Amino acid sequence: MTKTAPKGRKKPATRYFERAAAVKTEDGEEKPSKPKRRHQRNFTGDFLKIQSQEKRKALKRKRLEATEKPKKQKIPQEVLEKYSRGEAVDSTGVRTRHFKEKHKRKEIYVEYATEQAARTELLLQETPGQLEADEEETTAEYRQAEIVANVDLQSAAKHFSLKLDFGPYTMRYTKNGRHLLLGGRRGHVAAFDWVTKKLHCEFNVMETVADVQWLHVPTMYAVAQKEWVYFYDKKGTELHCVKRLARVNRMDFLPYHFLLAAGNSAGYASWLDVSIGELVGNFNTGLGDIRHMRHNPGNGVLCIGGGKGVVSMWSPKVREPLAKLLCHPTAITALTVDPKGMHLVTAGLDRLVKVWDLRQLSDKPLAIFNLRLPANELEVSQRGMLALSQGTYLETYTDVLLGGGTGRKNMLPYLRQRCDAFVHTMRFCPYEDVLGVATASGFQSLLVPGCGEPNYDALEDNPFETSKQRREHEVHALLEKIPPELITLDPHEITGVDAPTLQEKIDAKRQLFYLKPPRININPRHKMKGRGGSAKAARNKQIVKDQQRKEFIAEVRKAKKDVIASHAEGGEATTGEKVKKLKAVRSVLDRFKPKPQKKQKSTN
Repeated sequence: MTKTAPKGRKKPATRYFERAAAVKTEDGEEKPSKPKRRHQRNFTGDFLKIQSQEKRKALKRKRLEATEKPKKQKIPQEVLEKYSRGEAVDSTGVRTRHFKEKHKRKEIYVEYATEQAARTELLLQETPGQLEADEEETTAEYRQAEIVANVDLQSAAKHFSLKLDFGPYTMRYTKNGRHLLLGGRRGHVAAFDWVTKKLHCEFNVMETVADVQWLHVPTMYAVAQKEWVYFYDKKGTELHCVKRLARVNRMDFLPYHFLLAAGNSAGYASWLDVSIGELVGNFNTGLGDIRHMRHNPGNGVLCIGGGKGVVSMWSPKVREPLAKLLCHPTAITALTVDPKGMHLVTAGLDRLVKVWDLRQLSDKPLAIFNLRLPANELEVSQRGMLALSQGTYLETYTDVLLGGGTGRKNMLPYLRQRCDAFVHTMRFCPYEDVLGVATASGFQSLLVPGCGEPNYDALEDNPFETSKQRREHEVHALLEKIPPELITLDPHEITGVDAPTLQEKIDAKRQLFYLKPPRININPRHKMKGRGGSAKAARNKQIVKDQQRKEFIAEVRKAKKDVIASHAEGGEATTGEKVKKLKAVRSVLDRFKPKPQKKQKSTN
């Protein structure tokens, strides 16, 4: 019997069996329930039971399927071939398992890189485009005023013209297409940012200017003046005077080799390394006054056009031309190489423009343009457009390989333009739909929709680079500079191994059959009387000769075995040929057998 608490006191705590709540059963009887712990009394959720390992794996699998990443879309085969690096390396000739696995891993990396490069096309924001004419119209009818009126304000600001009084002019764009350099024949030199129209410098050298050229950075450029070549900085300060480059007519710069190529009026071709300030090549080409010269961006070879219609290709370390190509029966008036280094475009006095394949150097051109007048300037854009000038008249064609010309009515040009003066230089601006034209009375910037590459690689050419990025790029370019010895017709020659062929090995072994034993000249030192004699000296000399003869015979025998083994593997030699070779080898061996010495009679 429980005691009742007196008034004014707290009720004592109940025991566990008194706290248990009653639970009714099916018979209607009340039974006390199992007591709960203190932290479970006010719990309103459900208690989880321990699951088995199989159920846990099934739940995990369902969770992964719900959060699984979407499968990658299949890349079209055309896009993969565009970024492909060639066929896989055949590992059948690799001997050890280690190097076979190494080749397999390398092919996996190359395949992955090709796939990633093909997928990056989805990230390219800009797409190339061209003018499309309506029915019963052609794009050649459109004028620059109509194009400017129908484009956006930013593109319309890229069309402008400059009236200058010190012409005729020559011009160059930087590699990233941001800065422009002008040089007038009567000494005027100007450098400016043509996009923002901000002038860097402008001065007059007070003598004839033949050509201008940007160097590896947009803060340095070279000017070919009357006597020598001068280097200037962005503000117009003279940095160097290169007196070894005298009376230069044409200049070109190889950005990956840091070489300034120059051709002068005496026919000398020169290559100046601007990173160390030394001439790596300087010799007479025998072509006379050099007026047409361009370098191949694919392999760095210098293409020079002559007065006999021949284009010769030169390297700074070879005094003879690497190749000669007869392009026209008349003198060459202009030449250029496309930015990929695959095609050479030439023009001659025969009023033809021909496109040649630099990878094969065949005697038949890939395309021909028939003109009414000889072309005096040629230029190919990044997208493969061809621009040519005939005096004051300009024409552009959409594809350099399609052919055409004013002589063909069914192959009309893409755009036509009449300039106010004679055209002396033309250049397509990189990464812009702009064609720069330097005339006798100034400069014109023309809009050519679809000529430039819309997407650029910021690690290679960045039109919006800062000064810090420019310095970093210059350091990386110096570390990756290609030596001039690697300038060859085949740029992939350095990646191969100069291994002798089977025929070269057989010829080398055969030459051993006709070798003569080396002649041995022994000059014994003079000894004092009683220390040596003629008999002893003769005996020592014969010992040395016998030893040399044995070594030579062993070498010939080894050569004989190698030749017979190689022919047995290749199956080239018949049994009769083998017998003849064996007889020839035996005759060689018999020729050098030591002769038996005659017995000397004793005097005793």
